[in-house]
Amino acid sequence: MSENGKLHSHITGRVEDSSSGNHQGHSHGIAPNADRRYLLTALALIVGFMIVEVIVAVLSGSLALLSDAGHMLTDAGAIAASLWAMSLAASPARGVWTFGFKRAEILSAAANGITLLVISALVAVEAIHRLIDPPPVQGGPVLVVAILGVMVNLVAVWVLAKANRSSLNVEGSFQHILTDLYGFIATAVAGIIVLTTGFDRADAIASLVVVGLMLHAGWGLLRDSGRILLEGAPEGVDLAKIREHLLGTGHVNDVHDLHVWTVTSDLSALSAHIVLDEGCFHDGHAPVILDQLQSCLTGHFDVEHSTFQLEPAGHAIHETGTH
Repeated sequence: MSENGKLHSHITGRVEDSSSGNHQGHSHGIAPNADRRYLLTALALIVGFMIVEVIVAVLSGSLALLSDAGHMLTDAGAIAASLWAMSLAASPARGVWTFGFKRAEILSAAANGITLLVISALVAVEAIHRLIDPPPVQGGPVLVVAILGVMVNLVAVWVLAKANRSSLNVEGSFQHILTDLYGFIATAVAGIIVLTTGFDRADAIASLVVVGLMLHAGWGLLRDSGRILLEGAPEGVDLAKIREHLLGTGHVNDVHDLHVWTVTSDLSALSAHIVLDEGCFHDGHAPVILDQLQSCLTGHFDVEHSTFQLEPAGHAIHETGTH
């Protein structure tokens, strides 16, 4: 199936033959709104519980609960942004937007990563302040709400786990909910410690645990979305291997301007200039080689969305910026 590199196998695409100019129609990826109902269910759960948590956090004086509530607010915002991005991604390609608004999902994932980092920084500052000068914390309400939070987030995680997490947009929302679940577990432990020992600093320590989780999730989302936005090759794709396989096709003398990138989570693409023997353009053999090249990519690297420019050796002198 895949050899060293792997691009999404559910991509359909067009292949360009520079000798004939014929194009095959194409469509992209899975239905972008397929997971809308999962996101809506998770959003309802999060918003409902967040309101309860804010009230209890204010009454009990718990920073851990308040930080969890702040994180849940970002969860709700992340899911709402994901739903909006899905709507944009479903818009058809038109005019200058040749891929439609499919990258909206990647921008949403990047925004999720940024909000996780910002919230974690704010909570970290306050947690350190409370470690130095801890205020009194009511352990009972903290423990009760934390346990309820674990239950609510378990349901939300279960709902989103059924969604298509190969979408970085959906994965961003999932990571928000998952770190919130871990945060509630840490808060529950802090509540138990406060109740049994009176150690109020446990609340701030639990907040720092949440901070660490948010930093990890936020950085991961920014790293993955940044790779796509900066047109990096998909993770695990070996360009040298792809070039080697293309060069192994009969009558192929050279491969240059090889590009592999990701348009959005479920849509990767490849383009390359293929230098053929001169005779291939006179005896009608070029279309056969085109089929072989596409079969090579599909068989070894699961690449189905590809664009090739077939050219004779002398054509390179007319191109600028080749590599």
